[in-house]
Amino acid sequence: MISSTGTGVGSRRSHGFRRLAVTGVVATLVAMTATTLGAALARAAGVDFAIPDGGDEAIPLGGFTVVTGFFSLVGVVIAAVLLRFSARPASRFVWTAVALTALSLAPPFLVGAAATTSVTLVALHLVAAAVMIPALTRSLGARTD
Repeated sequence: MISSTGTGVGSRRSHGFRRLAVTGVVATLVAMTATTLGAALARAAGVDFAIPDGGDEAIPLGGFTVVTGFFSLVGVVIAAVLLRFSARPASRFVWTAVALTALSLAPPFLVGAAATTSVTLVALHLVAAAVMIPALTRSLGARTD
């Protein structure tokens, strides 16, 4: 039963979702900024981000921002589903996020890009993961058993 002070189970769950959503949006903005800045620095250092399978066009900086934002928000949705349906959401999220991150590391090597482009894309995936996974895991709870 929810008490009149708003401290019942429903209130706690609502607070958890709200905390997760705020943390997720902030972490998404940080990840978007970090990957876009990283891509800009790599481009300034000579990485061309040309993807031969995509018509030999270079990935624009805005592309890093959009893709990072989209997949980071997918991570927030996954975290929210786990918060709702899992007894151990933090632990399940870490396993899921690490597995999906590992899967995301293969495509840069499969598109026929230059080695510097592929390695930089992998590094940028890891930057986004390094921002999102710890932030969402903390928001889900410190328990990872």
